[in-house]
Amino acid sequence: MSKEKGKWEKLVRRMEILLRLRSFPVAMKMLEKKEQLQEVPFLRRPEHKATLCQLINLVRNFDWTVGADVEDFALPVCPSILGLNELPSCHTDGTFRSIVWVQTKEDGKRYEAAIPRIKTGQYEAVAMAPLVYDPFEPDIILIYGNPAQMILLINALQFENYEVMNFHCVGESSCSDAIARCYLDGKPSLSIPCYGERRYGHAQDDEMVMALPAGYMEKALRGLEILYRKGVRYPISFAGAEGDMAAALPVAYTTLEEQIEKVRGTVPKGMVVGLTGVIASGKSTVSTQLAELGAKLIDFDLIARQVVEPGRPAYNDVLKYFGTQVCQEDGTLDRKKISDIVFKDMEKRKKLEEFLHPRIYEEFFRQLEVLGRENPDSVVIVDVPLLVELNLMYLFEKIIVVSVSPETQKMRLMARDDIEEEEASRIIASQLPVKEKKGFADWVIENDGSKEDTLEQVERLFEALK
Repeated sequence: MSKEKGKWEKLVRRMEILLRLRSFPVAMKMLEKKEQLQEVPFLRRPEHKATLCQLINLVRNFDWTVGADVEDFALPVCPSILGLNELPSCHTDGTFRSIVWVQTKEDGKRYEAAIPRIKTGQYEAVAMAPLVYDPFEPDIILIYGNPAQMILLINALQFENYEVMNFHCVGESSCSDAIARCYLDGKPSLSIPCYGERRYGHAQDDEMVMALPAGYMEKALRGLEILYRKGVRYPISFAGAEGDMAAALPVAYTTLEEQIEKVRGTVPKGMVVGLTGVIASGKSTVSTQLAELGAKLIDFDLIARQVVEPGRPAYNDVLKYFGTQVCQEDGTLDRKKISDIVFKDMEKRKKLEEFLHPRIYEEFFRQLEVLGRENPDSVVIVDVPLLVELNLMYLFEKIIVVSVSPETQKMRLMARDDIEEEEASRIIASQLPVKEKKGFADWVIENDGSKEDTLEQVERLFEALK
């Protein structure tokens, strides 16, 4: 029943790593005919009457694929949320809810009417399975996690095309807030599992659940990846209630104005411009052309090499942490070996950044001050490969992005590094796409064409900068 077999595994595994999920994301599909249950591989039917939250638990924690029609449910409430049946009159008149959950039958009637439900008669059955197994093309996906995981998931969904998220809580039967509301609205829906979900479905004390339309999953993962590169990660480390927050707070919360002035004020009559792109986009060619036209150039890649020369503090830190295995015969660092290590290990990459970034910024400010003293009306081009990933956009008056098509990028990377297509694809996929960076650009240099075409764009750009 899946249209693209294998499409979900990589996405789910990556999301499990970034959020450290402790149970499977649940794929849920409504079926028009109950006979369609027989088409789902490895599906199990309940051996006894069950609740909806029990079935979800069997999927997310027991690793089962399950299916049910109206006859498999213990109570009429569960299938009514899925539109598999109408509620009996003792529910619709408020009697059922007034026994425990509200004061009067009138309250119970309002309660029942407020619960979102899929329209009755559209479907005859439901199938659920761990999404990672790609059992079918799901309608919605349920993700369980603690509040910290959920706020990061919300942040990830809001990263592109921001909008306020509105969530609801009917109280008991709050599974409807996730499942039916998401299905009906086509929007992510966050819910606090109710008493029944915890009593019968074994949702844990700290757990919440979010239902996502299947089409939102790629957006969620993109957002999580970008936030991770920006330092917003799970688990969220504790800064300490009584500690000095100065070191833990981002620049944007503390010394933003001072940092901007420290950069832009260095060349008061000129301009400091950030230049970035993606691997094999031809960014170095563009920066060289700008320098030949008269711009002053600061190259973060060159600085990164200088700060790890033997004997310097960053070199000593790297050697102490990674060991002599990352050295070449002459004692210098083997950048390829280090890159291979941190590519596979996020924590080691974070540690390497802790060693390098402060030293790189220190040298950057030193070089900028020298250029400012020598020529206060300079156009300074600062070539920063990870400008967007490191949130450095605010430092520069203008941003230039060198853009290239994915096809050209892959071809150039294969030729430059003498690698196979599979490895080139892996490297490109691990980095922020150029379309994400172009969103921050004041100028875009399209570098798919000839060298002459690129130079023409650069010349027009430099005239504008002057």
